[in-house]
Amino acid sequence: MKKLWAPWRMKYIKSEREKGCVFCDKHKSKNDRDSLILYRGEFSFIIMNLYPYNNGHLMFIPYLHESNPQNIDNKTKLEILNLCDLSMNILKETIKPEGFNFGANFGRSAGAGIAQHLHYHLVPRWNGDTNFMPVLNETKTIIQELKETYDSLIDYFIKINE
Repeated sequence: MKKLWAPWRMKYIKSEREKGCVFCDKHKSKNDRDSLILYRGEFSFIIMNLYPYNNGHLMFIPYLHESNPQNIDNKTKLEILNLCDLSMNILKETIKPEGFNFGANFGRSAGAGIAQHLHYHLVPRWNGDTNFMPVLNETKTIIQELKETYDSLIDYFIKINE
């Protein structure tokens, strides 16, 4: 059995939280680039993860401030799944991953860093993308700065509505 270790995330998980909801604040922002928002749908939005596991790590977040996935309506769920499919196509074209992880952590005990507002993760993966750095040094190598990744993806997300 192979294991994916991400010990550097524990510092973030245990860190002090700002008041309010970071996801609600992000979607209210007027500056999508600074907020790392790639796309605003009817019921949800796509944002780059500020603390990514890999380059191109995206999150799909309903506008509704809700922690329970069972309280999200089917239109929102369907939009998130469709946006995930579109995002995988965009990432395949731009950064060429060999696979993806998709999922969510429901509740702090399940690993949710922001448990009060439901969000889903899409993590691009490459064969061999785990190495000694995270395991021995609690360091993850992210090869591209977030805003640079944002700039390389945004034109593709703008085309979704065209």
